[in-house]
Amino acid sequence: MLMAGRITKKALAKTLEAVKPGVSTLELDQIALDVILSENAVPAFLNYNGFPKSICASVNDEIVHGIPSLERILVEGDIVSIDVGAIFNGYVGDCADTIGVGSIGKEAQRLIDVTRQSFYEGFAYCKPGCRLQDISAAIQAHVEANGFSIVRDYVGHGIGSKMHEDPSVPNFGKAGRGVRLEKGMTLAIEPMVNQGTHKTKLMADGWTAKTADESLSAHYENTIAITSGTPVILTEL
Repeated sequence: MLMAGRITKKALAKTLEAVKPGVSTLELDQIALDVILSENAVPAFLNYNGFPKSICASVNDEIVHGIPSLERILVEGDIVSIDVGAIFNGYVGDCADTIGVGSIGKEAQRLIDVTRQSFYEGFAYCKPGCRLQDISAAIQAHVEANGFSIVRDYVGHGIGSKMHEDPSVPNFGKAGRGVRLEKGMTLAIEPMVNQGTHKTKLMADGWTAKTADESLSAHYENTIAITSGTPVILTEL
């Protein structure tokens, strides 16, 4: 799991380095694919339930699952979320981050920062004895205290030899509820945060999810492991 996570994070980091005005999301997909293959790993997203590419590239009001395209050219002021998964020796890593393309507005940057920090607010509860929704409630509280909304239609998940395993990990909920966390659990925690409404709409491609009111959205994700002590972020370099 640690090796899968490191490979996934390396692919994400290299892809984010290439984000700039004039780059297509398909070019970003190729960068991630090249990194994953060079590490003797397999792209987890490619052909997963029919998904056609190796990364999800979601721009501006796209929340998740944007399909990379040669026609989708990034421009100054966009924000783009890159989600990557890799399989190594039968185990899966999954992580995502959102960054600005060139210079972006202050509110767009605040959205990205709050989304990233909300992950860490939830991560603090990734220890034995806590309940699953302790994570969820901490994420939701941080997001809503900053005036943004948490997506309900898409959630995090357990992860291991399969990309999506039980339990689901919502980014909203009430502390003290859900399964009790135990040493050895591995979870993909991924807050998806909207500037406006939490409501979503699905595009005609059957994959791309957008905000219902066309407001900006940001996404941040890591694969984590619960241990007897400090939890471990597996998708760290």
